Formats: sequence, structure tokens, C-alpha cells
Amino acid sequence: MTMARQRWRRAGKWTAWAVALLIVLPVALAGTALRAQYAGAAAPQTTTRGRDALWLGHAWVDGRRDASDVAALRRRIGGLGIRDLYVHAGPLEHDGTLPPARRSHPRARWLIAALHRALPSVRVHAWLGDRLVYEAGERGGLRLSDASARRAVVDSARRVLADGFAGVHLDVEPLHSGDPDYLRLLDRLGPAVRARGGTLSVAVHQIDPLPGLHTVSGALTGHRKWISQRFFGQVARRVDQIALMSYDTGLPAESLYGGYVAQQTRLALEATGPHTDLLMGLPFFHTDDIGHHASAETVRAAVRGIRLGLTREAPDRQRFGTALYVDFAATAEDWAAYGSGWGAHGRT
Repeated sequence: MTMARQRWRRAGKWTAWAVALLIVLPVALAGTALRAQYAGAAAPQTTTRGRDALWLGHAWVDGRRDASDVAALRRRIGGLGIRDLYVHAGPLEHDGTLPPARRSHPRARWLIAALHRALPSVRVHAWLGDRLVYEAGERGGLRLSDASARRAVVDSARRVLADGFAGVHLDVEPLHSGDPDYLRLLDRLGPAVRARGGTLSVAVHQIDPLPGLHTVSGALTGHRKWISQRFFGQVARRVDQIALMSYDTGLPAESLYGGYVAQQTRLALEATGPHTDLLMGLPFFHTDDIGHHASAETVRAAVRGIRLGLTREAPDRQRFGTALYVDFAATAEDWAAYGSGWGAHGRT
């Protein structure tokens, strides 16, 4: 073997080691940091404030649920901290309109009346949403840059409030960080909802765990997983409730996921003013794919992470809760973990 070839071979080995270190070392450091976030004890007052929410599927308004289901729901959530029910009443059409109530939510009035009788302190919100599109020529979704579409969303909100819902819960994804058209929509939607005595809530992406990570993620993968902390705060100022979807993280272990949720809770608390309810999502579903590992993203880990983040940032904040996603995928173990760890003034 020639000297030149030996030098190239040694250089190749060193390059491989350098690349491996550049990849493995940050991952190892990040893992260590997340596990550290998951350590420690939660303050005893970090339990439910009675401001939690539950996402309910479309079956509740299309005729598939009946009085026996309402009774079962009362038994399930009675005595826990759930105040708000987000009932899927959409989805929105791609132009921001809603189909006639007889098609989109024909049993809404019956459901609202039945829930008020069974759970008089619970508020029933219309959960509206659609897929967002941004690129020119992209189809199959709602384009918020279209002013007429934004006006239609506001009109749709007025419609569901007229049907008896106590508020509007908006979930449009994927939301690009800093989207000015989304803020313009909220600037019109908030006053329209409140003028009718309603509550405006939104579901949003996770906050950059590292500054600017949403930009890097978008450039490398085209996937907008995160939003900036600044944008999160801009959204929070425009709504009555903001629910951070703290699941689908792709993390493979409970300690990593719980530490990540603790970090997200702290970041969200920093960005959310005192007049907005901040809700942290709980994964009441068990999909197994690259973005969600059911064995890692457990309710137990999420509750502990939320309590730790709350302990470190604002343990006495009252405008705070959890949001449970979603009713039709929940197991008895999910409910038990929520009840013992958070919803029934338990301790983890």
C-alpha cells in the first residue's frame, strides 16, 4: 500500500469518527439534558385547577352517541378537573365554510342540552379545523392568505355559537411559525366569538426546544413541527385558551418524553400572559409510528413532566390545565394515570 493511500485511509477514518461525533454527541447531550429535566420532585400544589379539557370525536354530534354514552361520560369525568369539552363539529371546508348543520353536526343541540343536564359545570365547544396549505398551486386545504377564507372561518364560528356551543376551538395544521395571516384571523375571530359570549381556544404546535429549530426543520425536511416561543406568545395574547399539543415527539423513552414535556411546559408558561388559560396536551391515544411511540409517550410521563415544568416556572398559576387527546382512543390506564397524577389532586 502506498504512503498516499495510507494517508487517505487514515483521513477517511478520522472523517468518519468526526462525523459520528458530530451526530452522536449532540444527541447524547440532548438526551442527558432531557433526563435531567425529568428528575426532581413536583410541588404539592401542582395538581388540577379544574380547568382541564377533553377532545371528543365527531361521533358525539353525528348521531352515533346517545343518552347512555352521555351517562358514561358523566361517570368517567365527574369529580375530575375537566371543565371544557372540545367536540369535533367540523371539519371546515377548504374555503373556510361549514356544511349545513344537518350534515356537519346534526345532533349538536341535543348533545349540548344532554351534557348541560348531566354535567352542568362543563362547557361544550365546537372543535373546528382543516389542513393548511401555503405553497402556490397547493390544493387540498385551507389557505389563510385568502381574506375571503378568513372571513368564512369567522362566519363559521358565528354559526356554531348560534347552534348553542359555548365557544370555538380552532385546530388548523401545519401552522408555520410567524404566519401573519393566522394572527389576522385570530384578530377577527376573537372579537366575533366574545361578542356572542363565547370562548376562543386554539391548539398549536410545540415550541422550539432550541432557538430557531423550526427554521432548520423546515429547511431540511419541509416539516413544520415547532413554532417559535415568540410566535406562541403572540397567539396566546389573542385567545382565551391555548392548548399545546405536547405529543407526537418521536422520542423513544418515557424519561426523554417526560423531560421534553417539562421543558415545553416551562417554555409555554414563559410565553403565556396571565389572562390566558394554558393547557398542556396529554396523549390519550396509542398509535405506534415514527412520530409517536406509545410506550414512551404515556400519560404518566406527560403528567409528571407537566408538574415538574409547572413547579420550576409558576407553581401557583391558576390559569393552567391539561387537555386530553382523545376520548375514543383512551384506555382505562390513561384515565387512571390522569386521575391519580393530576385530575384528582393526586401525586406522582
